[in-house]
Amino acid sequence: MRLMPVSTGFDTKTATLLVVDDDAGAREGLRNVFESVGHRTIAAADAPAALRLLRKEHCDLVLLDVELPEVDGLALCRLLRAQPTMRQLPVLVFSANDSEHRKVEAFSAGADDYIVKPSTPGELISRVNSHLSFAQWESDLIGSNRELRFLADLGRGLLQTLEPEQVARRVAGATFEGTNSALCACAVKNNGKELAVCVFDREGNAEGSSLINVDRLEAWMASSRSSTPVLLTNQREFVLVDRRRKTEYLTPIRFGGRTVGALAVAFDAREDYTDIDCRLIDAAAQQAALAAHISSLYLAARESAATLAQEVDRRTVEAEMHERFTEAIIDSLPLSLYAIDRNYQIVAWNRNRELGELGMPRGEVLGRDIFDVLTKQRRELLESEFRQVFQTSKIHRIEQETMTRSGDSNHWLISKIPMRANGDHEVSHVITVGENITSRVKSERAVARAEKLAAVGRLAAGVVHEINNPLATIAACAESLQKRIAEGAFGDSSDAEDLREYLGLIRDETFRCKSITNGLLDFSRLRVGNRVPLNVAELIKITARLVTHQQRGDNVKIEVESPIDLPLVLGDEGQLQQAVVALATNAIDAMPDGGTLTLRAMKADRHVLVEIKDTGVGISPENLTKIFDPFFTTKDVGRGTGLGLAVCYGIVSEHGGRLDVRSNVGVGTTFTISLPKASDLD
Repeated sequence: MRLMPVSTGFDTKTATLLVVDDDAGAREGLRNVFESVGHRTIAAADAPAALRLLRKEHCDLVLLDVELPEVDGLALCRLLRAQPTMRQLPVLVFSANDSEHRKVEAFSAGADDYIVKPSTPGELISRVNSHLSFAQWESDLIGSNRELRFLADLGRGLLQTLEPEQVARRVAGATFEGTNSALCACAVKNNGKELAVCVFDREGNAEGSSLINVDRLEAWMASSRSSTPVLLTNQREFVLVDRRRKTEYLTPIRFGGRTVGALAVAFDAREDYTDIDCRLIDAAAQQAALAAHISSLYLAARESAATLAQEVDRRTVEAEMHERFTEAIIDSLPLSLYAIDRNYQIVAWNRNRELGELGMPRGEVLGRDIFDVLTKQRRELLESEFRQVFQTSKIHRIEQETMTRSGDSNHWLISKIPMRANGDHEVSHVITVGENITSRVKSERAVARAEKLAAVGRLAAGVVHEINNPLATIAACAESLQKRIAEGAFGDSSDAEDLREYLGLIRDETFRCKSITNGLLDFSRLRVGNRVPLNVAELIKITARLVTHQQRGDNVKIEVESPIDLPLVLGDEGQLQQAVVALATNAIDAMPDGGTLTLRAMKADRHVLVEIKDTGVGISPENLTKIFDPFFTTKDVGRGTGLGLAVCYGIVSEHGGRLDVRSNVGVGTTFTISLPKASDLD
């Protein structure tokens, strides 16, 4: 089922709302309420009708009644959330049922709000407008981040371009990669002469003019229409020679009021083109204009016999342009950067320092004392780091770890770099650069963990057999002596009772050691057996039944969530079930006072995810990086060997997957198993 993508860049005052209610009077009443304030309203009486509407039309927000015929509102909500294009769509549920249980069900199904009927028009309008505004902010933020990455990548590439052909190749390639286009062409005037043209399609770089109508493009560039971008739907006006495309976006490359080139982008269908794509293409054209102008200056200087004064003027203009361009690149880099002088006054603050939870606008911090701005950091430690750089002229680097509200950890490399302005011998400024190295740290830890597990496996394979034999002998001797005591071989001596107790301890501890060695043996022999296509949804349902029958934990509620169209994975059913059962059992043990265990399966790009989530005591940050190490356990002696999570990690890794964890102390823990789809392994 293909649904229309969620609208981006909509006007929150004139949004399109979908009302799903089997009561025609209620639908008409809601239509009157929302259209009275300018919103467009479409309506459906049941879930199938709503899905048909969403396939045909863009929608900015959905209001649905819980009590719908056949497929209820919560099931429809879950179905929408399972669609990648619908995950950001605001969904408001309304019902006459005001019970807490019903509300929890609605929010668990993915609803953004729960409105109890009857509600006043003012409350309905206020809630809808609030969610529309929040959706717009979220969409703007996603678009801004995508634009920043695009501009940074393109800017770095254009720094190395001096020829018009290089400019055209860089801009066409970056625009094709950064948008959902099917064909992209960039044309730049070669020092006022012929056009330098480069075309990119799904086959790669196609230099030359075979896919572009150069005459039609030059005619458009020479016309008055070339001052602004245009969206073409009439194929007879297309400059790209491809009848299969339905839409073409044509934007001029202008510098100094003149059109010096053009950027043409073709899309397979109208819905493939978004406002974000428009902004990216326009931004690429602006950077291409500056790069084309720099290129023209370079060519002019190379080809002309300029006087010394002209040469000086040209170099001055180039230096100024490069300085402005460099500043723009620094603002576009995916790094947090700021600089201070020797008085600890902020003299530079890049764009990324304005973003995020701790971001502050540049205009509010420039000229201020750094310690008055970075108040969440210890002043003594921060001042010591700055002083060290000023005094030693050496780069100071540290790694920091931060935790988000959701329990995810982020790792940062903070570098403080000395700077000497105007050729001074003394350090005049310190530049601080923050780089997010979370992916690198996690990869390094995964490699180290894999090496550690492999080493333990090799060690276990070599010694387990030699340990098991003595343990079996000790256990057999202890049992034999216990049997002789039971037969009265030692009479009624008071020492016989002590001997019986000691032999019981010897036997119990011997069996505990044997369970550890057996776990090591299983760990060392871990291999993926017979791989068959598996339905992960069925696997977690079976796991829930097994855990329920174990009767572990009091007052623990088990919930299972999975979509009906979950892709299959290839794997050993027994081993994967062993891993999920072990994680679920650990989750129950982490909820001694009761709670909720959630087993959830879902799709994510080219993988299938299995979440095992509890509402227990959580894992402390200092233990979070060690929980997959063999023999590491926080349980009391005798209650765990510390091999369970290591075996789970090995099972998932052998299946080509990944096992991740996030946790908040006192809130709960979520383990996530990521397995590749079976279709991607063919």
